[in-house]
Amino acid sequence: MARASPSQRGTSASGTTGARKGQPPRTRPSATRARDGAHPFAPKVGEPGRRQTLLSVASLLLLGVFVARLVDVQLVNAAPLAEEALAQRLVTVEVTPPRGDIVDRNGVVLATSVERYDVAVDQVTLAKWQRTDDGTVVAEGPFDAAQILAPILGLNESELAADLVGDKTFQYLAKNVTAEQLELVRAERIHGITWDAVSERLYPNGDIAGNVIGFMAEDGESTDAVGMAGVELLYEDELTGTAGSQTYEKSRYGTMIPTGLHSETPAVDGWTVMLTLDRDIQYFTEQALEKALAKYGARAGSIVVMDSRTGEILALADSGSVDPRDPGATPANQRGSRAVSTVFEPGSTAKTITMAAALEEGIATPTSEFVAPYEYETPYRTFRDSHPHPDQKLTLAGILVNSSNTGTIQVGQQMSDETRYKYMRAFGLGEPTNMGLPDESSGILHPYEDWDGITRYATMYGQGVAVTGVQTVQVYGVIANEGLRISPTIVKGFEAADGTVTARENAEPVRVVSEDTAKAIMGMLVEVTEDGTAPQARIDGYLVAGKTGTAQAPDENGELTKLVTSFVGIAPADDPRIVVSVVLYDPTSSIWGGTTAAPVFKDVATFALQTLRVPPTKGEVTRYPTTWE
Repeated sequence: MARASPSQRGTSASGTTGARKGQPPRTRPSATRARDGAHPFAPKVGEPGRRQTLLSVASLLLLGVFVARLVDVQLVNAAPLAEEALAQRLVTVEVTPPRGDIVDRNGVVLATSVERYDVAVDQVTLAKWQRTDDGTVVAEGPFDAAQILAPILGLNESELAADLVGDKTFQYLAKNVTAEQLELVRAERIHGITWDAVSERLYPNGDIAGNVIGFMAEDGESTDAVGMAGVELLYEDELTGTAGSQTYEKSRYGTMIPTGLHSETPAVDGWTVMLTLDRDIQYFTEQALEKALAKYGARAGSIVVMDSRTGEILALADSGSVDPRDPGATPANQRGSRAVSTVFEPGSTAKTITMAAALEEGIATPTSEFVAPYEYETPYRTFRDSHPHPDQKLTLAGILVNSSNTGTIQVGQQMSDETRYKYMRAFGLGEPTNMGLPDESSGILHPYEDWDGITRYATMYGQGVAVTGVQTVQVYGVIANEGLRISPTIVKGFEAADGTVTARENAEPVRVVSEDTAKAIMGMLVEVTEDGTAPQARIDGYLVAGKTGTAQAPDENGELTKLVTSFVGIAPADDPRIVVSVVLYDPTSSIWGGTTAAPVFKDVATFALQTLRVPPTKGEVTRYPTTWE
């Protein structure tokens, strides 16, 4: 029998390889798997160990990724990541210091600030809020929050609920909430409800001295309210203080983490501004002014009461004064002080300057003799007295007491324009007093080189020049202070939070005329109230010196059409303590200061003297004859 060839060796007729008798033939793996579509290295159904090995390897690889990330977070980049997380939790807020108080000379509070709170909501956070009790939800979301908060905040529940619903992260709910209300809000621990401390300005005495105090910004949306008039405006920096800051960690609900990082830069409280005003004298003066307007039919008016020894303003009253609590109720052009910003011709009250200049220059004495006609001719104009009269034989004192225009011109024309201008400036005309209020007018005093022929003579008796009420008391303060000009002031000083007091810097006293001249003028002014044009200014028990005035003030177009009556007085004349200026605009009952302004002076000066406990007149004042034969 022939041997099989190599190609046929080990192959049966059926195509199997290496088949032994009694055993199934072996097939080629590649051929079988290729035919079945399976991967040649895929685990067999009957090999679970191999699958477990592969899963273990995959799990170890995933765990390795996590471990690597953990090592990176915990070791490699731990510090930078911690700093980044802390930065996200840290919040820095400005700490606004309390605004300083404004007080009168006796420490009575005229303006103060109290802490209030603006409550707001994060609507997104509130929508997720729940309150549970033993695992049971008892309140949740904006509608339950509205039911809880409405009674506390004094709001309508439905309207509050509308403000709580939405997708805003910040929405105001209530402003100027009290500390007591805030405590109740905080106790509810409603997530998403936040608050900020704010300051509310209060004026305990209402509208008293509103023209001096001023008021704060009206913008209710502003968190940085600022002074808008008066002392509140002029001393904004002193009242505001210096802001501080607070840095803390906040929770996801926006609240401070008690055990978290916390640092603070303390704020410096604003200073207390101490005014020279006396609250009681101020109140009485304001009431007296309102009564005078009604009695004499005047359109407006102002009164200034000054301590003649120090220049401190004890009262500064303006009709229609602004109420700091409701500034919008007063027209914008009337919210300041008329006594410092409105000018008028002083009229006869300025004749005192002409007389003092004549005495100081040695041109005349109190008893120098003049003949004062009703009309007096000059190259430029014929000047007249207030009413017809025959020629009068008047002394220098008599000219002032009778308020003679023609006599005053005869005195004034003996001095050069330059000399008279020098004295008018020395008495304080033509420049602000810098008393301590904004918008103070300088008045009107043109250089003597610009005077025309009429102005040259008119300035001798108080026309062709304009002053304020405060400038008027300054002029008569020179006479009360024996020839020294002491600048008026409305601010006494400033008190820091630690009690340190800093006095306001004022101008040094200036010598205007000699003591002898001032005393002579004082004696002449006493005759005005005793036997002259202002008997209604007399005060029982006190000797009063003063002068009436009737002139004009410019209207809105600058035309001199408004009538102004005035009286300026000093009391007691023997030992001066106060100077009081009363100015009334457009009185309808009379055009004379002696019958309108003088009685008001009497009422105000009497109250001021009593309040200051000034003893009655004890000394004497040299008085002079007013006529000659």
